Amino acid sequence: MTHDAPSPQRYGLLLVPQFSLIALAAVVDPLRLANSVLERRAYEWVTIGLAGEPVISSDGIRVVPDASTDDGLAFDTVFVIGPNPIPRRGFAEISAWLRRQAAGGAAVGGIDTGAYYLAQAGLLSNHRCTIHWEDRERLLENFPSLQVTQRLFEVDRDRYTCSGGVSPLDMMTWLLSRPPGNRELAEQVAHLLVAQRREPDALQNVPLRDRFANVPAPLLDALELMESNLEEPLHVDEIAHYLRISRRTLERLFGLHLKTTPSRKYLELRLARARLAVLRSQRSLDDIAQSFGFASASHFVARYRQMHGCTPAADRAGRTASERAPD
Repeated sequence: MTHDAPSPQRYGLLLVPQFSLIALAAVVDPLRLANSVLERRAYEWVTIGLAGEPVISSDGIRVVPDASTDDGLAFDTVFVIGPNPIPRRGFAEISAWLRRQAAGGAAVGGIDTGAYYLAQAGLLSNHRCTIHWEDRERLLENFPSLQVTQRLFEVDRDRYTCSGGVSPLDMMTWLLSRPPGNRELAEQVAHLLVAQRREPDALQNVPLRDRFANVPAPLLDALELMESNLEEPLHVDEIAHYLRISRRTLERLFGLHLKTTPSRKYLELRLARARLAVLRSQRSLDDIAQSFGFASASHFVARYRQMHGCTPAADRAGRTASERAPD
């Protein structure tokens, strides 16, 4: 007596124009390797576009999707492979398709900025989610009631979201540990990918101690204090006091290892985070200036111009114009 093999799990991968190519590969390759390890087609994937045309990725490579959202295909899981940057409009068709898939019983997920599309479709209410750290502020600005974490990926019942880059590898190997897979399969796939599996509670930000290798511990501690207090900046004397070293010693460490001063480095960190708010949200410049400890909007604008070569308003206008430009 022969037994039929179980039906493969079907993944639908919606490619939004300007999608992340590395994110797509990081979803597909774990599934491909899982089939190889199992020596059967336990997983299938179909790339999907909004029309019967190639979809251009963020790095200019065009991908011809296997199907269209109009084809009426059903899946066990669907992922939106999100674009960068997130557009200001054009969500209706994708939202409708996602709601149809969810109503049909599919688990739905967002890769990179894909969580924003799930939020637009109303599919993240009462679910934890995550998104690439650059876009977290915009997601919360437009959907303030969402539970948005800073983790690499979130699996909350039938909602799967991850932060982008290579984080889909982490989420997919975690999903492969569930039926029809198992933990051993997930470990084998990670080994074939020469990748170390990271658990769901891992955070997106690369620790300072990895970004600034081979520098003294007091300098790392100072940088961590700065990054933890961008909204309410500490005085350099306060940082030295917390570290139980003199201000002169602190300044010497920054000069020797980073070729800058503590005040200058702190300003760079604050302006970098403020620039994200300028480019990725619609918050007023007054609000952003206040949020990052600048004495006034004019002081913020002057410092911003010195650092980035243009005013915050001009920077935002340039970003908006590029988002509206035709392909």
